[in-house]
Amino acid sequence: MTDAVQPKETKAQRAERLKRAKNPWEAFDEVRAFAREGRSSVVPEWAGTYFKWWGIYTQGDGVGATGGKGGEGLVSDYFMMRIGIPNGIISSHQLRTIGGLTRKYARDLADITVRQNIQLHWLSIESLPEVVDALDDIGLSPKGACGDVVRNVTGCPLAGVDHEELIDASPIALGIAHHLTANPEFYNLPRKFKISVTGCPTWCTYPEINDIALTPVKHNDQVGFTVRVGGGLSNEPHLAVRLDAFVLPHQALPVVRAITEIFRDQQVLRESRDRARLKYLFMKEGWTPDRFLKELQSRLDFQLLPGVPEIIPNETLRDHIGIHRQKQSGLSYVGASVLRGRLTGEQLEAAADLADKYGSGSLRATVSQNLLFIDVPNDKAPELVRELGAIGLHVEGSPFWRGAVACTGTEFCKLAITETKGFTRWLVDELEERIPQFDQELRLHVTGCPNGCGQHWIADIGIEGKKIKHEGKLVDAYYFCLGGSVGQHASIARPVGYRSPASQVPEAIARLLRKYLITRETDENLRAWFARHTNDELRVYLAGETLAPVERDLPTGRVPHAAAD
Repeated sequence: MTDAVQPKETKAQRAERLKRAKNPWEAFDEVRAFAREGRSSVVPEWAGTYFKWWGIYTQGDGVGATGGKGGEGLVSDYFMMRIGIPNGIISSHQLRTIGGLTRKYARDLADITVRQNIQLHWLSIESLPEVVDALDDIGLSPKGACGDVVRNVTGCPLAGVDHEELIDASPIALGIAHHLTANPEFYNLPRKFKISVTGCPTWCTYPEINDIALTPVKHNDQVGFTVRVGGGLSNEPHLAVRLDAFVLPHQALPVVRAITEIFRDQQVLRESRDRARLKYLFMKEGWTPDRFLKELQSRLDFQLLPGVPEIIPNETLRDHIGIHRQKQSGLSYVGASVLRGRLTGEQLEAAADLADKYGSGSLRATVSQNLLFIDVPNDKAPELVRELGAIGLHVEGSPFWRGAVACTGTEFCKLAITETKGFTRWLVDELEERIPQFDQELRLHVTGCPNGCGQHWIADIGIEGKKIKHEGKLVDAYYFCLGGSVGQHASIARPVGYRSPASQVPEAIARLLRKYLITRETDENLRAWFARHTNDELRVYLAGETLAPVERDLPTGRVPHAAAD
């Protein structure tokens, strides 16, 4: 009798098997052994899975997904590491240490990410324990910055200093991060899980795209939080839904823990890696906000209060760039725009020195990939601005410089299709030259593949990396999505059916924005202008001619476990 053929293990089944077998947070001694024995000793289970729990990914070979197979490119001998910075709060000593690690181990290159992390590249296997130990010494860690766990908990970078904040929510954000990160109860979630807690009225952490988002609301002289769940982007974007609950500050941690437990316990979300996010309970499994709230309440030992009216902020760039007065008398914060989030080790060290020289040594990273300097005496702020300019950080930049966000791209990411960081720098330079008269805030987001790590779905102009044949050669190209928004008019950007080679993107955007400047109505912002034009019209403005729409070319296979935030 012929033995039955065993079905091939799926990607999801393999991931679940490996997670059941080991909690990587408890096995760092294996990484130390790899460091002693060299790169060739790294086993596939660590390279492809377990490293992520320590904020580590294998680094791509610079070609991206098109250089490999199955939607994933080839790996190099090097690693990427993401350093978790809860609420984006970092001291000058910590930043200076990261700058030194960047120079010593990461070829002098670091990136601020869209979740307030700092990301290093070019790390050798030998350097990993040394970097982790150095971070541990300063109270930071890469644990939880990647993997099927709670990711870096984001919060308003102005917590404690903003005039308008309803509550300083940073203690809550930090408490959640400390409770859930490296907690063995939550080392095995279906996929990554993103939490945002803010006390500011502008919602600068983009709660609309988080798995859990707490935003402040005041009711009868009591400040608490509205809770939203199920936000996320990737190749199937979904804005978070609001639950009918008013969460008091002391209830925030148990509420967040219970929602995380709900996610952890959904076996249906473990059946496919590309549908393993909380949003799919709403998108695919038929859950409603009422059903979710009922399940949440069943896991709490106190009764949640019903939701109260909230003020949803109007759209703003929410980047905190410039000189602004703090609520502390005589002090200001200074927001420096870091184009593409990219900094050298020397710049990190210089920024730390400036934070000590002009402020209290306190800095904040933002979800816009920027850096803020806190507690600067009002009369010293202009001098700090000049010194920041000398190290390449702009406090007064063009709308293109301020609004540009870029993912990692093919330079380091195995999943990317296009190069993004250098392209974004060139794109900003070109737009500043082509349309210097542009006078509006602009979110210009560049993402290197459909996974959406550059958050192009919530951008005014979001472009998604593709490869196309142009003049007989396979070249980088970008597909345009327009009119994404957060706040009162929250919506996902519209794919308008236009795609162009990367080399033609600056002129396409310039044509579009020139048309806006010429035809806008009084006080009409770009979002409203997009809303009153059809996709066909917008495509003509981009192309300069009438063109048939082009499909986005969504991937037909699984969405890989992306290396991005």
